[in-house]
Amino acid sequence: QVRVAESGGGLVQPGGSLRLSCPAPRDTSKECGTAWYRRNSENQRGFVAYMEADGRVVYADSVRGRFTMSKDESEGTFYLQMNNLQPEDTAKYSCVSSDPSNTICFVGQGTQVTVSP
Repeated sequence: QVRVAESGGGLVQPGGSLRLSCPAPRDTSKECGTAWYRRNSENQRGFVAYMEADGRVVYADSVRGRFTMSKDESEGTFYLQMNNLQPEDTAKYSCVSSDPSNTICFVGQGTQVTVSP
């Protein structure tokens, strides 16, 4: 598997914002869709957002309206803009990409987001 290193995590107060980055390898197939997942301290993995190959994005109910997933086509980097962060958003966030046959295109190592007063 091709591994990438996300960045942008950190400690933020409730109501704050962070922007996570996921640098896709330049040779990533255009058929690959990319998702953000998070894993909390109880080791529970949750879906956050998914961008299809055509650019459409779907969000988990818990983050819709607060998080925005985007991609800089010139850089090949995916972003997750997170606004109005709450303590329950505390988790390790990872990006993962796969093609329509569920073959992994790349997977991230994860970046920690901690929301605390």
